[in-house]
Amino acid sequence: MNENKQTSFNNKKDSDLMDDLLSNPFGENQKAVNIQTETNTPVRLIDVIPEENKAKAYQLAEQIDPKNHQAMITYGAPAQTKLLSFSNTMLEHVKKKDIGEVGTIISDLMKKLDDVNPDELKAGKPSLIGRMFGKITGSVQEVLSRYQKTGAQIDRISVKLDSSKDVLLSDIVMLEKLYENNKQYFQALNVYIAAGELKLEELNGKTIPELKQAAELANDQMKVQEVNDMVQFAERLDKRLHDLKLSREITIQSAPQIRLIQNTNQALVEKIQSSIMTAIPLWKNQVAIALTLIRQRHAVEAQKQVSKTTNELLLKNAEMLKTNTIETAKENERGLIDIETLKKTQENLLSTLEETLRIQEDGRNKRRQAENELALMETGLRQKLLEVKGK
Repeated sequence: MNENKQTSFNNKKDSDLMDDLLSNPFGENQKAVNIQTETNTPVRLIDVIPEENKAKAYQLAEQIDPKNHQAMITYGAPAQTKLLSFSNTMLEHVKKKDIGEVGTIISDLMKKLDDVNPDELKAGKPSLIGRMFGKITGSVQEVLSRYQKTGAQIDRISVKLDSSKDVLLSDIVMLEKLYENNKQYFQALNVYIAAGELKLEELNGKTIPELKQAAELANDQMKVQEVNDMVQFAERLDKRLHDLKLSREITIQSAPQIRLIQNTNQALVEKIQSSIMTAIPLWKNQVAIALTLIRQRHAVEAQKQVSKTTNELLLKNAEMLKTNTIETAKENERGLIDIETLKKTQENLLSTLEETLRIQEDGRNKRRQAENELALMETGLRQKLLEVKGK
């Protein structure tokens, strides 16, 4: 029911706008707008415009008065004036449209998502003391703190994105209104052009030939001037139709431009929605999973280090036990004094005795020799003394 009311209201609004654009076909008390551009060859529209507009075109054609020489200056001016206002509105909208800000916010979001990388917690080579006394846990807590800080920044960016999304949605609604107005301008200009073409056909096909015939029959110079005036009016009407077709071309070009802006806004809205509803929650989930896996990895690493240290201690103790046991057994099996030691001692003793005997023998020999020498010396001395006494 509400939708029917809304549709009825929109139809009434469109009808009111159309009537307003056609209510003053010659733009009395309005300033004419001169738009210069290029367009295609004029096309007769009366056979292709909607049925409800054909009656308006025929009615408007009847209102075109060839005797009103100023009428062609302002013919269709209301629609052109509205179109000028519409073009200014479009221009202001494009100027105020700051899509770059939305792009900057999304870029900031992506930078924040990339700021903290779980790969930075890949297993390194900390010292044994570090592994045993919690350095790994400290690094996890540091990165967790960084993740929390980044998460808060991302939440603030999400608020900005949500606000930008609302602005873009309101712009889409406003652009839809502009599109509908542009459509009405297009249809109104078609009515003006169709009515002008009807009048031009009437002038060229009926009015001017009849005036020429009357002037020839009457042989009246004033009649000839009337023919000339009508020809000039037809020429001005043709030029005016050309201007109106140029204005219509503006509405034709504006339609895809409006839709392009709408589609761009819609794409941005979808991108923002995807960021808020998909990328950010997914990032947070992946962060939680990554931190959990990191904790698990470091817990396993710590357990491995404990097991490794325990095994190393066991191996070292076993090796020490083996060495001590073997040395003890060897010592137990040995005598108090080794045979080799006794042999060496005996050899040294025998050698000492032999050396002692040799030295004693040498001493005896030297003493005997000395005794003999002393006896000889004593004998020689005695003889010398006897010889001295005998003289």
